[in-house]
Amino acid sequence: MTFLYLGIILFAGPHLFSVLLPAARDGLKTQLGINVWKGIYSVVSLIGLGLMIRGFMLSRSGPLAADQLYYLGSWTKHAAMLLVLLAFVAIGAAHGKGHLKLWLRHPMSIGIALWSVAHLLANGKRTDVYMFGTFLVIAALDIVFSKKRPTHAPRLRSDVIAVVLGVVLYLIFLLGFHPYVLNLPVVG
Repeated sequence: MTFLYLGIILFAGPHLFSVLLPAARDGLKTQLGINVWKGIYSVVSLIGLGLMIRGFMLSRSGPLAADQLYYLGSWTKHAAMLLVLLAFVAIGAAHGKGHLKLWLRHPMSIGIALWSVAHLLANGKRTDVYMFGTFLVIAALDIVFSKKRPTHAPRLRSDVIAVVLGVVLYLIFLLGFHPYVLNLPVVG
């Protein structure tokens, strides 16, 4: 669990700092320079993410593998699959200039929140709650505290790309990444 805890601290720290203390963040950006700031932020976040994943994967065996906090009905797996599909579409919408981005206002954070909720619905182990709960808290705080709002002339093309990209990513994760990289099949 040490890897998971350390990863959560290193990943959540910069994100929470940016969301909760925007004036301090902006001051640090100015002091360090935007490229140095982005570099440090990215490296610390990636190390944290890597440690979280390592800790999560280590917890899948041994005594922590049975540390179940809650059990939900079998319907939650189906709800989770739908939420993940919607999450990937929202994440796809974050990169375009479509109606979805204007409507959602925070499509990346909403996508991460949906993805997190989906995993919390489908998994009730302590390590799942720690890992996916961390992402959910960061995404929810970003949605609440972010003042940045998209303003653009929406293009239908961006929405189509977001939906196609979301479905493709969903299928890659469902049929490839989960079963073959994580060794955690979703279906079956």
